[in-house]
Amino acid sequence: MAASDDGVYAISVAASMVSMEIQNLRVYERRGLLTPDRTAGGSRLYSDDDVVRLERIRDLLADGLNLVGISRVLELEDEVDRLRARLGEG
Repeated sequence: MAASDDGVYAISVAASMVSMEIQNLRVYERRGLLTPDRTAGGSRLYSDDDVVRLERIRDLLADGLNLVGISRVLELEDEVDRLRARLGEG
């Protein structure tokens, strides 16, 4: 069984799962909002964790945040997750 951070979905599948356009996923990657795995041939592979992150990006966009704001929110949420894990609350 694949871990939740193992890339398994092609970009078209991931985009469909979160009701986004493929080009948006490429923009989010270029902006550093997520980093999908790559095949040996360079194709993107999105994990379950990536899909959850894309859903979060979609929700933050719907709340009116721009990509810079979303980047900051995601950084802070990641930091909270790291600190919780360090404290054993994860």
